[in-house]
Amino acid sequence: MKQITAVLWVVAAIVAFWYIACIPMNIDSALNAAERAGEQVDPPNAKERMQENDIILVWDNSFAIPDTWDQDRPRLPAPHEVITELWDSTVGKKITSKRSLVYHGWVTLSATMLGFVIGTGLGILLAVGIVHSKVMDLSVMPWAIVSQTIPIIALAPMIIVVLYSVGVQGIIPKAIISAYLSFFPVVVGMVKGLRSPDAMQLDLLRTYNASQSQGFWKLRLPASMPYLFASLKIGIAASLVGAIVGELPTGAVAGLGARLLAGSYYGQTVQIWSALFAAAILAGCLVGLLGLIERTVLRRMGMAQ
Repeated sequence: MKQITAVLWVVAAIVAFWYIACIPMNIDSALNAAERAGEQVDPPNAKERMQENDIILVWDNSFAIPDTWDQDRPRLPAPHEVITELWDSTVGKKITSKRSLVYHGWVTLSATMLGFVIGTGLGILLAVGIVHSKVMDLSVMPWAIVSQTIPIIALAPMIIVVLYSVGVQGIIPKAIISAYLSFFPVVVGMVKGLRSPDAMQLDLLRTYNASQSQGFWKLRLPASMPYLFASLKIGIAASLVGAIVGELPTGAVAGLGARLLAGSYYGQTVQIWSALFAAAILAGCLVGLLGLIERTVLRRMGMAQ
């Protein structure tokens, strides 16, 4: 209960700050609407108001504060506007409708999971090779680190153009971009986990004349499980980001990235924020699911969690 109470206090503080931030952000459009409605505003001219500080405008026109929380196209939508749009575009729409966030979320989730599987598999294989081969440790690991210094927003269009030129379209380009972001945390975490057994444990295996493969399956792999699951939680979130980024350069018509693009094109900030919240909720659910799997696996392996 203490943890829940602390989380609720933090959420309440964020919501309160959000509402306060909406006032200066949206005061200009609120005063413009009030002027068109025949109300007296200060300054009365829109050009003069553009030159005024937003805080001063709020101070001189406090009557317009409630209007800053209820606008069609606000600079910063209020929390209740985002929640309303999120509800309408999930519960209020058919799942098969192209205006449903569930539909767009499923499209993004498909690319996310495919990319996550590819990235995780590649990351584990690379980690095993790095731990067992000095050559791979000195050659592959530095390249894996350098690869993450390239901004994904710059790399994504290059990957898509190259794949499109050879006829690879659809979910595959997005999955590859997703895998690119997810494999690195798995590599780093798995390498750390496979190297976590201390020298005494490794010497004990040698005393028992255990082979290298037996040492891997009986000691290194079980010891790496906590590290692997911690990396997978980071990797699944990164994979979702990669899938969304992969939708942006393609002009996709489906997916959370496409929803963000459509909101940007038409100035629908509430739609943009609802898509962002949908992505955050989806990522939270995926990380939570991995947490449940982690507790189950580690409990069966005798590692209390």
